[in-house]
Amino acid sequence: MTAPQTPDSNPRRAFIAAAGAGVAGLGFTVIAPGLHLMAVASDANAANAATEARKAGTAASPAVRWGLLIDATRCAPGCTKCIDACHTENGVSEKLPDPRQNSQWIRKIELTDRRNGKKTELPMMCQHCANPPCVDVCPTGASMKRADGIVLVDRHTCIGCRYCMMACPYKARSFVHAPLTEQNPEVPRGQGCVESCTLCVHRVDKGQQPACVESCPEGAMLFGDLNDPASAIAKRIASVPTTQVRSDLRLNQGVRYQGI
Repeated sequence: MTAPQTPDSNPRRAFIAAAGAGVAGLGFTVIAPGLHLMAVASDANAANAATEARKAGTAASPAVRWGLLIDATRCAPGCTKCIDACHTENGVSEKLPDPRQNSQWIRKIELTDRRNGKKTELPMMCQHCANPPCVDVCPTGASMKRADGIVLVDRHTCIGCRYCMMACPYKARSFVHAPLTEQNPEVPRGQGCVESCTLCVHRVDKGQQPACVESCPEGAMLFGDLNDPASAIAKRIASVPTTQVRSDLRLNQGVRYQGI
């Protein structure tokens, strides 16, 4: 079970170096002894949804910390429903000749247990860290963390330097290379800017669930307030072992994983 963590006190240089190791290593990131991840692709119950909806319709507050719990044992191999829903909701539709340049707000990764060769697929997105390295390195303040823990990018002040992409140990951010069409007016994007998962903040602020959570046919994703011990997500985290990917970096991620 993951215990609450205190803000990271590491110097910026050591912090960025640790994050960079996950990005620029040998094609995989170690997440726990004997486990590594590699890129392979691109339920909340009604009572919980209603409770979180009541909290959401108000201004961002430090009393709330939005988070996501993903049950890897229920994430179906080969399923991309969460990715499809995310891209549809947020207008991420461009397909470029070089697939490496396509924006990926969520991607599926594969975990391989080196001890027994067992493979597990699960979604990887912005981890909405309490101590986000992307915010630490941004020279303009475009990368920011809301009071309720959601990490965002302000496209009006982003200069496209991509420092945040290099600092993120999860490869969770994308650079918008091409002109954009068919945008969702609630999710404005910008060519030449960096972007990543927002936990569907435009939906959360209206009392709705993130699109990925609603779309998962296996009920593998649970969204809610990590700070509220009575919330479904907090109760689950308190009752079963969960993991923060690269917890050694002391980022205190808002996305937790069960079953890995």
